[in-house]
Amino acid sequence: MSHVGYGRLMAVDREHILRAAAALLTRKATSTMDEVAKAAGISRATLHRQFAGRDALIRALEAMGIAQLETALDAARLDEGPASDAVRRLVAEVEPVAGFLAFLVTENQLFEGDGMNDGWNRIDDRITALFRRGQEAGEFRIDLSPVWLTEALYGLVGSGAWSVQDGRVAAKDFQFMIVELLLGGVRRSA
Repeated sequence: MSHVGYGRLMAVDREHILRAAAALLTRKATSTMDEVAKAAGISRATLHRQFAGRDALIRALEAMGIAQLETALDAARLDEGPASDAVRRLVAEVEPVAGFLAFLVTENQLFEGDGMNDGWNRIDDRITALFRRGQEAGEFRIDLSPVWLTEALYGLVGSGAWSVQDGRVAAKDFQFMIVELLLGGVRRSA
């Protein structure tokens, strides 16, 4: 096997490990590294060769989550059409990764100190700009800051993901629940 082929194989293995870890940790946030290794179908030693410890694994998952969220933001076309339609598209695009993102935001080490990934700020800025655009167009009320509306969206997406995961609400209702509650509260009265 050539060196290039070997490197490609390792990248595929790492991606597989990250996807397995994301799936497991989304269901059970307190999973151990042993449980992550088992879910990925690898030994604990192999897991530790890829990720020195839980913090390194969580940081790699963070990078993957940010990339997934940025892809969802691109697909939602936040700058097109009415802001309320863009919010609907955003919730639809985020739904497949909502549980994983809900897990990531509970990992306090990602948001403490100087080590915070700039990707979170890029995402915040894009979503805040969407709410600001809706306010400037007269669609959304102006007495709630775009920053707060962004945080409210995150809270609803996380709560929706956990409610679906726990079987308290149907997965088919995820988008409707979030969009209707958020837009019902954010729409400017005539």
